[in-house]
Amino acid sequence: MNCLICKHGVYKPGSVTVKLERGEAIILIRNVKAEVCDICGNYMLDQATTRTVLELAEERFSTGTELEVIKLKAA
Repeated sequence: MNCLICKHGVYKPGSVTVKLERGEAIILIRNVKAEVCDICGNYMLDQATTRTVLELAEERFSTGTELEVIKLKAA
């Protein structure tokens, strides 16, 4: 599948760091499995991974964290 952003690259399996912000809080989630464009780096997450990332971030945001870096364990 051609990249949705640059239109030239092709998505390949890889891992990325996802950055989520809410107000002044920032959550970085590292080692997230994704399909990554081999040219521009745009990425797509599957539905299950998206759900995991959002649930994990919501847990951290609800504790009042200002900055947190989380490394996902390899599945």
